[in-house]
Amino acid sequence: MQWTDDAIVLGAKRHGEANAILDLMTRAHGRHLGMVRGGAGSRLKPILQPGNGISVTWRARLDEHLGNYTEPVNLRASEFFSAPHAIYGVGHLSALMRLLPERDPHGQLYEVFEHLLDRLSDAHAVAPMVVRFELQLLAELGFGLDLAECAATGTTDELIFVSPKSGRAVSREAGAPYAQRMLPLPGFLRDAAEDPPSEAVAAGFALTGFFLERFLLEPRGLPLHDERAHFIAALRRALPRVA
Repeated sequence: MQWTDDAIVLGAKRHGEANAILDLMTRAHGRHLGMVRGGAGSRLKPILQPGNGISVTWRARLDEHLGNYTEPVNLRASEFFSAPHAIYGVGHLSALMRLLPERDPHGQLYEVFEHLLDRLSDAHAVAPMVVRFELQLLAELGFGLDLAECAATGTTDELIFVSPKSGRAVSREAGAPYAQRMLPLPGFLRDAAEDPPSEAVAAGFALTGFFLERFLLEPRGLPLHDERAHFIAALRRALPRVA
């Protein structure tokens, strides 16, 4: 079995004295594990860092085998060291991608992930993009939120709440009696053209964090990982009142 694909490094673990097990998100083959011979050595270790884009050839005798990766070619991770939020951001995004099942293609998610990494150093641009990415990840895993119309009335006007039970939007009027129990719905999650203020981005992170915990992490016995909290804190320093 053999294939060649573009990929983004999610993480690497030492395997034996010199090799490494590489966790990748590939464009056409989904999240995929494989071994890199010499991957723990000084020549390849800087290349096999989270966020780096590489071209890989995977080879194995049978499809279910771990296989071997070769041909790392492209670096990106070194650019993240200029901004603290970018260092935490790549850790957060990589941890999210590791929630995807192995070998299950998510081509559209890959494209968005790649675009996010290319913009990661720009705190103002990337903050709302990450919120939207978290929503997209929820949808890709079967837990998409319905933000198109009010769950109670069907109206598409003044949708300012999200029900924590159903994950559906609720209008101002229908949600008013239960406002204390509702989650705020920031407008930029319904209007892709909107450039949101910092407080709206903060509300977006609160919304997606709630459903990431409820639908993806709690069933696995996992908490929201530290990289996300550090990423939001770094954004707060770069963009006052983000969280």
